[in-house]
Amino acid sequence: MLSIHPIPAFNDNYLWLIRYQNNAVVVDPGDAEAVENYLQSHQLCLTAILITHHHHDHTGGVKQLKATHHCRVYGPDSAKISDIDVLCQPSSTCNPDGLPISFNVIDVPGHTLDHIAYFASQSDLLDNTLFCGDTLFSAGCGRLFEGTPQQMWYSIQKLMALPDSTQIYPAHEYTTANLKFAAAVEPDNSKISDYRCIVDKLRADNKPSLPTILKLEKQVNPFMRVEEPSVIQAAKNRLGKMSVETVEVFAEIRHWKDSF
Repeated sequence: MLSIHPIPAFNDNYLWLIRYQNNAVVVDPGDAEAVENYLQSHQLCLTAILITHHHHDHTGGVKQLKATHHCRVYGPDSAKISDIDVLCQPSSTCNPDGLPISFNVIDVPGHTLDHIAYFASQSDLLDNTLFCGDTLFSAGCGRLFEGTPQQMWYSIQKLMALPDSTQIYPAHEYTTANLKFAAAVEPDNSKISDYRCIVDKLRADNKPSLPTILKLEKQVNPFMRVEEPSVIQAAKNRLGKMSVETVEVFAEIRHWKDSF
């Protein structure tokens, strides 16, 4: 049976481990020691590594893990990542060693220009599943370190086009803070307040708030809701404008979140 497990790292990262029998594939292993401890305690063999983008908290453990386990590294065509063995081109298929499933590679620039996501369609072994790195969070999205608001909005639209049942595995536990901001953008959105209660209980029990589900994100995530009247009005109020384009709404909401 195939299963997915979070490996906590640093302050708020999740290094996602995909297990099939005794094989393990890890996504964005920024911390080699955390991965090694999990592999040893569960007697697993690391067969592949998937990388979404070049930031160190996603790639810092790659060199050590690759040297120890002699596994292949899959990732974007990026001059900022030195250990990639298999380049995952946008719109291609990725077949990690050790797993009986394949991933569609989605180009999602915005947080960084080299950012990709991995999507597996539903099968007997797995639900619709997305590993999105720092492009999308529950009730939020990544900061624009390299890309433009237009690029990020286009990337999020690609993810919104996936099946509503898609299980989303972001790389950070940001949900509580993101929901506080979402409530500021849409104070009358009852879906946000309902979700906050669920997340507060999970975090109080020291449980991850992730994965999240795309259908839910469309109801609570302001960065997926920039075409909703309530979010448009919030952007208009902040900009002092009577009319705004969708990308302007996205850009203003993202700017607001940066200093929230």
